[in-house]
Amino acid sequence: MVERILDAGRETLTEYGYEGASTSRIATAAGISPGSLYQYFPHKDAIVSAVLERYSDALVSRVTTEMAGRFDQPVPVIVRATLIALFDGLDVEPAFLRAAVEHGTRLDDGRTLTAFEQRIGELVFAYLTTHRPALRPDIPLDTAVWLSVRTVEHLTVRYLLDQPPIPQEQFLGELTTLVLNYLKPAS
Repeated sequence: MVERILDAGRETLTEYGYEGASTSRIATAAGISPGSLYQYFPHKDAIVSAVLERYSDALVSRVTTEMAGRFDQPVPVIVRATLIALFDGLDVEPAFLRAAVEHGTRLDDGRTLTAFEQRIGELVFAYLTTHRPALRPDIPLDTAVWLSVRTVEHLTVRYLLDQPPIPQEQFLGELTTLVLNYLKPAS
């Protein structure tokens, strides 16, 4: 039943946005009564938080799977592959992504977003630790990871929401270049 409610919550967020996603609409989409819905979730924000947490978990899993199979590959290869995995995972219905970005941090004081960034950051840190000689020696690794993860996340979300007239391949190429130039040692 919980999965059915979460699926309905995601559908409702996508169709109506956060403001229009009422518990009545979610219950209708789940094919249950509002009273039944309240047996599992006390209010709309609890449903939305659970939907966003499930989405974040799936996104981390996707990026983890992509990175795990490439730890032995050079930095440019894994950066590009990771960016593509993140892009593909974030490339959901714009209304859902907008609801996640605009309301997700407010709902749980940003814990879901912070946990997502931390989990991705841990993966990137582990990978960059093994490739430290190929990276800038003048910047602490935790600083490089924090800046890289948040830059990539922000730019990818803005690209998907703003839909600028930049082809996807060009965007991914430029973002890859941006990250690689930031990480590479000065000549």
